[in-house]
Amino acid sequence: MKSKILLYYLAFPVLAVLVMVLSIWGPEALARYKDQAILDRAHTENVENAGEGYRYQMNSNEKLYILSCCLSSQTLPESEMSALIHAEDMGVEYQELEGSYAFVINRRGPSGKEITDEQIYTTCNDGLDLLKERGILPEQVRQVDAASYDVTLYSAIDVLEPRNNVAVWKMSISNSQKNADKSNRLMDAYIDADDGKIYEFYVRTPLLWEEIDADALVASWAEYMGLSAPVPYESDNPLLETTPYFRKYVFTGMGSGQTVVTLGFYEGINELFLKVS
Repeated sequence: MKSKILLYYLAFPVLAVLVMVLSIWGPEALARYKDQAILDRAHTENVENAGEGYRYQMNSNEKLYILSCCLSSQTLPESEMSALIHAEDMGVEYQELEGSYAFVINRRGPSGKEITDEQIYTTCNDGLDLLKERGILPEQVRQVDAASYDVTLYSAIDVLEPRNNVAVWKMSISNSQKNADKSNRLMDAYIDADDGKIYEFYVRTPLLWEEIDADALVASWAEYMGLSAPVPYESDNPLLETTPYFRKYVFTGMGSGQTVVTLGFYEGINELFLKVS
């Protein structure tokens, strides 16, 4: 009995020392063991949209607003007719802008999820067909092709919030078509590089302004774009455009911002246009 008690008293300090040693050495040994499984080894992880973390999905009103701010911050040849009002063959290029918004050439080219330069012509023709089905464009408008049109990919960027950006294809009738028959031809267009929706267009048509129901046309275009309902923009200034034939509409934008969309018509050349600003 005495020997058992003696063993008990001897084992207790040994056990206490063992617990103390484990409490000091154990965590360090465990950490070293885990490090051996991680260090000096390559580990891979699949990340969706690598390199484009700043981009996120905006709704149609927000995308339209960003594009309009960028386009309104620069001087653009709106169409052949309006360009003549300023000057002809001025050699104006699209440039980077000073201020909060920039409209720049995307020199990296389309990403894996954007419409390519080979696909954009088919995409544009599909968009024209949809606009015809909705009564926005007349059936006489001809299709586009690579031989007659030039395309350039642009990025419309909110400089202060770069994640707010829209990639668009600019499609314009080629300079080689200057003396060609331009009746019923698309002259210019901005096309969303993600979903192919046509934001803006200038097109020669057989229609007259008196034959165009502006309210119905813009409402149909807004539905096609997935936008909120348009609100007529009232102004007493008759000099807002270089033509007397136009109607303006307001769409909600981002925050307290708004987007103004203009539907207009150049008499003489019978050019119908819809532009954002």
